[in-house]
Amino acid sequence: MYRNIHKYEIRYTDVDVYDNLKPSSLLSFLEESACFSADELGFGYNVISKKDLGFIVANWYLEFVRPVKLGEALEVHTWPLRPKYMIFLRDYELYSSGEKIGAGTSRWCMVDMKTFSMSPISAFFDEHFFDSYNTERSIAFNSWKIPAADKAAKIFSRKIALSDYDHYFHVNNTKYADFMLDAFTLEELKGKFIKRMQVTYVKQCKLGEVLDIYRQDVDGCIIVEGSVGDELRVQFKVETDEI
Repeated sequence: MYRNIHKYEIRYTDVDVYDNLKPSSLLSFLEESACFSADELGFGYNVISKKDLGFIVANWYLEFVRPVKLGEALEVHTWPLRPKYMIFLRDYELYSSGEKIGAGTSRWCMVDMKTFSMSPISAFFDEHFFDSYNTERSIAFNSWKIPAADKAAKIFSRKIALSDYDHYFHVNNTKYADFMLDAFTLEELKGKFIKRMQVTYVKQCKLGEVLDIYRQDVDGCIIVEGSVGDELRVQFKVETDEI
């Protein structure tokens, strides 16, 4: 069955102070692989943008058996699944030197780039487009709701700047992972790695807005939220483990 397979060399700029692959770098690789796959299958950016359509990611869920280290070559396998209603599912498996070290899944939406409203599948695809798609799942996961951090403490604020933007004129999804990481301390990540990471993008952030970052530790998990005023924009749920 179809898979897009692409290899990424882990460089100095991709890792944190402990030489572990940063969440933002990982999400960048996954986003690139999704784009390579969409290009192969005929619905890449250069094709759908001509119809004023685009894809944005709404959710991530990722699991790892160990950290990805500086100097490794990370092999990303990805494939789309048959869409459900207005949600496009895409799965991933991660390998290094033949060892499976992680897996994940994601949810994407197709949007009208003039209004930024969600578009139905029929806006681009015909009913038989997905008949031959891979139905294999990389991971059994369907619990997309992250509980609200109702007792969270504010950690810092960040004004959205031009370097955060992508070609959709909003903060690229990978940037939020750096904001999330900044809610941790050096000490609590020493000798540990992110074993599970879940992300929900609630609403896009725009240039000049101030994103307040909050954190709450709940039942062995860390929940990090970003809000503009009282409006929730992004959520992370993270679990760490010993290396």
